[in-house]
Amino acid sequence: MRQWMQIGMFLAALTAASVASADTIDINGVKRSYTLQLPTKRLVPLVIVLHGKTQRGADMIARTAWPQVAKREGFAVVFPDGLNHAWADARTKAGPALRGPPEGTDDVAFIAKLVEKLVVNGTADPKRIYVAGISNGGAMAMTLLCARADLFAAGASVIMNLTEETAVTCHPSRPLPMLLMNGTADPLVPYAGGRGSSYFAADGFWSTEETLAFWRKLNGCEADDAATVDLPEKNPADQSTVTRITSRCPAGHDVVLYRVNHGGHRMPGFSPDARFPRVAAGLLGPQNGDIDGAETIWAFFSQFP
Repeated sequence: MRQWMQIGMFLAALTAASVASADTIDINGVKRSYTLQLPTKRLVPLVIVLHGKTQRGADMIARTAWPQVAKREGFAVVFPDGLNHAWADARTKAGPALRGPPEGTDDVAFIAKLVEKLVVNGTADPKRIYVAGISNGGAMAMTLLCARADLFAAGASVIMNLTEETAVTCHPSRPLPMLLMNGTADPLVPYAGGRGSSYFAADGFWSTEETLAFWRKLNGCEADDAATVDLPEKNPADQSTVTRITSRCPAGHDVVLYRVNHGGHRMPGFSPDARFPRVAAGLLGPQNGDIDGAETIWAFFSQFP
């Protein structure tokens, strides 16, 4: 039975990938690439998925459930590529050991033009556009929500916190629902703030609690938790659990945190998020298998047209 389930998942992945197409768009004379997966319908929700540093959009296609969730739920999903495998988020100090995008890269303009293209051609419903990112992509997602809140219905950031630099430049034109998903044992973006234990870590991160409080304040929420719920432990072998922390917010301004207790710098998921899981576990910490990041984020997004 297990073998047939694995075969079914493999065929589903192939089917999802078969409807995806690669394309480029010109931004200030630079060709920017992305991969778009479309349903058969037109005028559908659109989710923009932003990869982490050192990755490409193809990694999000291969290592997350976004293609399968999008196919099942009937929304469009686009996987853009950052230059030099990185995003030009609002931070200017993003870690000394890994190269960022070329100087002058305008990724806010890139994503805004990509959204415009998909709205104008009738693919995306302009009232149901969402952005989600992981790590450097999570920082870029928050940068986009701060700079172009007019484009989006909600956002999500995975394994990333704000810094003082990003917070002081964040002036969204309107409140947006926000989901955070961070691990308490993250060696790159420490849950408690500051600098992580990894050689590749940058310094100056706010804590996740400070980041949560920032989004609550922007959205007009109360400062304290509305509810803290420990989610079922579906995978006892993953060395981690998940707690959902909700907020008391005005209708449609929801802010929620998924705290991955003892989780690392990893995207929670029901399948490995890395080609070499053991190596990733040693460098980045454990991956949680009690929830799936894409499934959880889409369940949040789908509440907010």
